[in-house]
Amino acid sequence: MIRHLAPSRHAYLRLVRASAWYDLVVTAGFATPWTYALLHDALSSLGGRFGLGVLPALDPMQTLYANLMGSVVVVWALLRIVKPLPVHGLLDGVARTLFATWQAYALTHGATRLLWLFFVVEAAFGIVQLVPWWRPQPTNLTVDPAGPAAEHPLGTEPQ
Repeated sequence: MIRHLAPSRHAYLRLVRASAWYDLVVTAGFATPWTYALLHDALSSLGGRFGLGVLPALDPMQTLYANLMGSVVVVWALLRIVKPLPVHGLLDGVARTLFATWQAYALTHGATRLLWLFFVVEAAFGIVQLVPWWRPQPTNLTVDPAGPAAEHPLGTEPQ
């Protein structure tokens, strides 16, 4: 069993699940070349319409990286929806900090201002998932609050 300081309240796990639903909805369109092409056109159109800037022309490498990001985030979101654990909130908070950092970098280097919409949500979910970890609360990182059957990190007891 891993012991660490972690939030264990059900409200925190609802937050972890809510951030996962947001990720699933927002990134599902990035997961395939076909959906990304549609999403790319829609975001460019939206950015142009509101004067926030358009996305660069679609190319195979951009599509590849969008699909890789979308695929990984969709799987990560599904894990947090199906079995949210406190450690998932911690790791998601760290990932969102990284995403927000790279989004800020892109914004300072001329990326479309449409990115601000994503940046604000990334930063907000990152902050609210990391703040509880700064308050000391002993708990188990791998225990599902629903019961003792999930005490092992993989959900099964070692043999």
